Amino acid sequence: MSNTNYEILAQRSKKVIYKDGDTVLKVFDSDYSKADILNEALNQARIEETGLNVPKLLEVSKIDGKWAIRTEYIPGKTLAQLMEENPDKIDEYLDLFVSIQKEIFSKEAPLLNKIKDKFNRKISASRFDATTRYELHTRLDSMKNHKKICHGDFTPSNIIITPEGVSDLEKAGGASPSPTDQNHCYILDWSHVTQGNAAADAARTYMLFCLKGMDEVAEKYLKLFCEKTDTAKQYVQRWMPIVACTQSVKGKEEEQEFLERWVNVVEYE
Repeated sequence: MSNTNYEILAQRSKKVIYKDGDTVLKVFDSDYSKADILNEALNQARIEETGLNVPKLLEVSKIDGKWAIRTEYIPGKTLAQLMEENPDKIDEYLDLFVSIQKEIFSKEAPLLNKIKDKFNRKISASRFDATTRYELHTRLDSMKNHKKICHGDFTPSNIIITPEGVSDLEKAGGASPSPTDQNHCYILDWSHVTQGNAAADAARTYMLFCLKGMDEVAEKYLKLFCEKTDTAKQYVQRWMPIVACTQSVKGKEEEQEFLERWVNVVEYE
């Protein structure tokens, strides 16, 4: 980037996220798919229209020959940061986390891609043998069709709590978060959003906790999610081989053995 005033907030595969004044710039590598970038911006606009608390999309442009998406900057701390700083409050934070996820599931955006279509493509693109792929396609096809908004990467690092929200949580002293607490929470990164079955998104969140070695938090999350949404734990678990297969397509070698164990559950159920 030619402007040295930009502050780097995060560096991810094929993209860098900068703070530029009161805005955030996500700048993509020059070989990044233009269609995917424009689709991400479109997803963000559609989610904005649902009334969920998300940073506003401001523009899509080119900077130094690279595509960039500009959104408003939300000051505060991520829920992941708060969890790390205050491990004794993990239950309180997870309660808020699931409440926000429930709020997402209460919305619909009919023009979003369908989660089943996305998952079917990823199963077909995976390196599992034909028998396993067939079993996964069949399992996916048997799942109920819903129209709930599914974030696709719902983790504590994608929730920003404003300074007011952080202060309110501290004052609450471990009490369950009130609905007003969510007004100070903003949900980031809608690049993977789809519409479909909420249990699939919960299975993915559970898996993402496990991939970070946070097994105890993953179990607490799943128990709380099932309680708050009146969902059978076994139903969420039926999605896990499917979401593991879709994650494997990313090709992260350090994850493959773990994901293969999950996918292979299909063979003996």
